[in-house]
Amino acid sequence: MSQFGFLWVLILVLLLWVWSEALANANDYEIKGSNNRNQCSTLKSKNVVKIGAAIELNSGVGKEEKIAMEVAIEDVNRQSYHQLALNFNHNIHGNPPSPSVLAADLANSKQVQVVVGTKLDAATLFHSIDENSKDFPIISLTSTASPEMTSIPLPHFIQMGHDVTLHMHCIASIVHQFHWRKVTAIYEHNNLFASHSEILTRLSHSLRLVNAEIDHHVAFPSMTLLSNPTESIEQELTRLKNKSNRVFLLIQSSLEFATLLFEKAKQMGMMEKGSVWVIADDVANHLDSFDSSVTFNMQGVIGCKTNFMELSQTFKSFKLMYRRKFGLEYPEEENSQPSVFALRAYDAVWTIANALENSQGNFSLSEKILSSDHEGLSGKIRFKGRMLLEPPTFMIVNVIGKGYKELAYWSMESGLSENLVEHEVVNTTATSAGSARVLLSSVDWPGGLKTVPKGWVYNSTEGKPLKIGVPAVDPCPQFVNVSHDKRLNETKFTGFSINVFETVVQRLPYHLPFVFVPFYGSYDQIVEQVNNKYLDAAVGDIQVVEHRYAFAEFSHPYVESGIAMVVKVKPDRSKETWMFMDAFTKEMWMLMAAMHLFIAFVIWFIEGENNSELKSLGAILWFSVTTLFFIHREPVNSNLARIVLAPWLFAILIVTQSFTASLSSLMTVSHLEPSVPDIQTLLRTDAIIGCNKNTFLVHYLVDELRFQPQNIRVYDSIHDFPRAFENKEIEASFTIAPHADVFLATYCQGYIKAGPTLKLGGLGFAFPKGSSLAIDITRATLKAIESGEVQKLEEKMLSTTNCGSTNNKMQNEKLGPQPFFGLFCICGAIALIGLLATIIHFVKRNAQTFMNYILLSQIQRGLQIIKLLAQFNLKKNTRSAPVPDANCRDNVSHNNDFLQ
Repeated sequence: MSQFGFLWVLILVLLLWVWSEALANANDYEIKGSNNRNQCSTLKSKNVVKIGAAIELNSGVGKEEKIAMEVAIEDVNRQSYHQLALNFNHNIHGNPPSPSVLAADLANSKQVQVVVGTKLDAATLFHSIDENSKDFPIISLTSTASPEMTSIPLPHFIQMGHDVTLHMHCIASIVHQFHWRKVTAIYEHNNLFASHSEILTRLSHSLRLVNAEIDHHVAFPSMTLLSNPTESIEQELTRLKNKSNRVFLLIQSSLEFATLLFEKAKQMGMMEKGSVWVIADDVANHLDSFDSSVTFNMQGVIGCKTNFMELSQTFKSFKLMYRRKFGLEYPEEENSQPSVFALRAYDAVWTIANALENSQGNFSLSEKILSSDHEGLSGKIRFKGRMLLEPPTFMIVNVIGKGYKELAYWSMESGLSENLVEHEVVNTTATSAGSARVLLSSVDWPGGLKTVPKGWVYNSTEGKPLKIGVPAVDPCPQFVNVSHDKRLNETKFTGFSINVFETVVQRLPYHLPFVFVPFYGSYDQIVEQVNNKYLDAAVGDIQVVEHRYAFAEFSHPYVESGIAMVVKVKPDRSKETWMFMDAFTKEMWMLMAAMHLFIAFVIWFIEGENNSELKSLGAILWFSVTTLFFIHREPVNSNLARIVLAPWLFAILIVTQSFTASLSSLMTVSHLEPSVPDIQTLLRTDAIIGCNKNTFLVHYLVDELRFQPQNIRVYDSIHDFPRAFENKEIEASFTIAPHADVFLATYCQGYIKAGPTLKLGGLGFAFPKGSSLAIDITRATLKAIESGEVQKLEEKMLSTTNCGSTNNKMQNEKLGPQPFFGLFCICGAIALIGLLATIIHFVKRNAQTFMNYILLSQIQRGLQIIKLLAQFNLKKNTRSAPVPDANCRDNVSHNNDFLQ
């Protein structure tokens, strides 16, 4: 066939197909017309139930609920005997009243048989509905507080939502997961609660369970009541931006308010690094339908989104119909994904339809609704106390890009879990507000931050870093040292107090920018500068004296302190007679004597047979004495004896050296007494004393201890005291206790503390009176002390001194056997082995002699036994026989001689 022929055949086939389709469409049109006419006639014969819809059609939620209810009406009317119809009772494009007012009007007018609405306030309904309409069934699709259901006498008011307390528990669990302690609560008052404080009360209770609290809160009126919402939001955000807290919880809001709030927060820089935003489900449930402009302003936000199953065939069919209908009616909307609010509206219509099918006139509609038990798109539809019985499961989501990612799941029974399958089998004994097993480590925080924000910043004046005053001239450079590096042209701040302050600042729950500023003046003057707010704080070895610095605020002391008196020392001769005995404990002396005698006995046993000089007892005793001083002249010939003696000589060397060191310590430290015993002696003798200038000590010595001003000498540093003592300018020096410890650790010999230390609190950091920063620094200081960081810094400071420590207690203790126990065990074991070897060798060498001696002894003993037996028999026979004659006696005597 030619190409043209094939083309004509193809055209003919196409024409026949088009003609057949046209005939089929004509037939379908006639059939559909017939069906429509039949449906209309059937509709007239069926019972039509009108449902009043009290929703905000101008809002995003209202649009979703409207489309969902219309889809549900179509599904019900195709399958159910009862035909349902919707009645909105207000102009969509106008300015309708609140949903509660709409619901009351529908109930009073009796235009409908049941009302379904959102944001319905039970108190408003109770006062608006007529008395004869109190039994009218009203279904609310919004979560509310459970006490409201029982406190308002509306027995036919049904809550097709969950207790909002569960939402607060979910948010509190997130706060607990990241260890935030203070939060800022933001919410829009939308007539859902009976009072503004209700939602704060529930959030506060949930936060207390996780050791957190509300630091600030902002309550906005409903968007419909604000004349200029943008200006109102900007004013409140500006106020919040000046606060320190950066954990913002949007716990209740309309979609329109949340959109505008995040837009302004983005513009004002409140969505940058360090900020935290957590949204409740009333906003998080719309994340599927947000357009890109909204999600752009919400990057890094965490939300609690009500979880529902999206895999069922019923949901897929509903979603297809919903999106098609939503797109046709609201083409201006960018996204048409159904949220849980649409699912609840759909389930509400089907719950009414099922209740109508089962009522049969015996029960009221509300009673049949409350007895519902079926699976809906939003979850299990079953009621208890006029609220949904099944608690929800929340999906913890993180807004990122144009959508969001799933982080974890949360429920009241199981708390947080990593995935839904694991969540369903997790231990049900876990508390909702307790520690979560799952670590939410993959969160993308606002500003692109990957680490968990501290949730707190310190807002100094005009955003400048804090000026921290540091005494430029300090009595103890180990505590505070200010030096200027000419090469780098910068001032360096070092010392123990500086290190402690930097460590404490790192433990603050927020970033604290600060700069150190040298201050040339007294401690009183630097505290006054802080009080006058020329300085934001003062760091250094400032002694906290409440009665003197009552106008300032101090942090918790990082070092316990007081006033210590340091004097020169003199030896105590009365205790030196038997001082050498105190070098060792009694146990050590006894063990040394026992070990020494045992070793000497082993040497004698080994050498005694072949060494003539070590045979006598006196020789071996003298040998044991001379070995103590390594002057023994008696030769040790046996190699075995040398093996036993060698480790013991080494042990003696170690013990004697330790004895020398211990005795030296006792003679130089332990038995030294202060040259001046106490403060009363100084006052009585009118002695000259020294102290550091630029401190409170001069005033304290004069005002409290009653020293005469002319008897007080002031010095710049504690390192000036040794020269003053040597020149006999002073009899004693007074410093704060930490300075005294450094002084004694630097000058190890010749000085000692005298008298009791006068307790006066400790060293702390100074702040202006009423400063909130002082409270945070105190908490951080306590954490640093409890963790041992401050103690490590103190030990590091003392390790740089000449002596390393002022703790002489260990130096004064007597030496016991414990440090030498291992050495004694080695020596004793070797000596015992040598003794056993010598015994075995002696036995082997004299074995034949021992055997001969034993054999001869046994033979002699046997003959002696035989002799005794013979004598016994002879005496017995003699007593029983007659008297013999002379010849017989001679024969007997002869026989006895022979036996002998």
